[in-house]
Amino acid sequence: MKIRKRSGKKNKLHFSTKNIFFTLIGVCFIAMFVSLTFNISGGPLKDTADYVFGPMQRGLNRIGQVLTNRKDELKNLSKVIAENESLQKKVDELTTENSTLKLKQYELENLQKLYELDQKYPSYKKTGARVIAKDAGNWFDTFVIDKGKKDGIEVDMNVIAGSGLVGRVTAVGRHSATVTSIINDTSNFSGMMISTSDYCIIRGSLKSMTQDQVIPFDTLKDAKDKVTEGEQVVTSNISDKYLEGILVGYVTTIGTDSNNLTKSGTITPVVDFEHLEEVLVIMEKKEYN
Repeated sequence: MKIRKRSGKKNKLHFSTKNIFFTLIGVCFIAMFVSLTFNISGGPLKDTADYVFGPMQRGLNRIGQVLTNRKDELKNLSKVIAENESLQKKVDELTTENSTLKLKQYELENLQKLYELDQKYPSYKKTGARVIAKDAGNWFDTFVIDKGKKDGIEVDMNVIAGSGLVGRVTAVGRHSATVTSIINDTSNFSGMMISTSDYCIIRGSLKSMTQDQVIPFDTLKDAKDKVTEGEQVVTSNISDKYLEGILVGYVTTIGTDSNNLTKSGTITPVVDFEHLEEVLVIMEKKEYN
C-alpha cells in the first residue's frame, strides 16, 4: 500500500510596510537604550549599530524636520488667513464709509443747488420737500412730496428744482402732496421768450421727453424772426397757474407753422425729470387783480 503524502501550501508570512516601519523603530529604540545603558562608546557593537540604524535615524530626523516645517507653514498660513480676514473686514468698512460719504456729498450738492435756486428767486417764500413716491416709469411726471396741509402746502403752489420750474401742486393731504410736472401730458401753460417777450403755449408730452428729452411749444408770434435756438423760455405774466419769470428751459428747435403767422418747436427743460429727490415749493400762488 502506498502512502500518499499530503501536499499543502506552506503558510507565508505577510508583513505590511507599516508593520516593518514600526518594527524597525522599536529595534532602533532598543539599540539606543542598550548603548546608553552600557555606555557603549566604540567597538563592533557601536559600529554595527551605526551602520544598521544610522540611515534610519537620519531618515527619522528628516521626517521630523519636514513635519516641523509643515507645522510652521500651517501656523503661518493660519496667521495669513486671519490677517486677510481682518484686512477684508477693514476694506468692507471703508467701502461702506466711502459709499456713505458719496451719498452725503450727492445730497449736499443737491441742497447747494436748491440754495442757489432759492437765491435766484429771492422775492418768493419757499419751503424744501423730499420726493417720497412717484408713478411707474422713468420720468417724474407725477410724484408725491413729504409736505402737506400741516406745512402750509396748497393746490396750485409752484414747485421748482435744479435750475427752474418743475410743476405745481395738484392735490394735498395732511402730511403729503401730489405734484404734476410740466412734462405731464395734461400740463399746458403760457410761456414767454426772454429776448422778445413774445408768448407761446408750452405743452407737456411724455412721448417727446422719452424720445428726445424735449417738450413742445406752439402759437409763438415772432414776426421779426428774432427767436432762435438757445432762447431762454420762462413762465409768462399771463399764465393762470404759474408765477411770472420762472425759467422753463431753452428753445431746441423752431419753425414756421403752415399758416405763416405763428411758430412752433421744442424746448429742453432745465430740470432733470429723470432724477428728482429734493424740491422747493413756493409758498404763494398766482394772484389775479
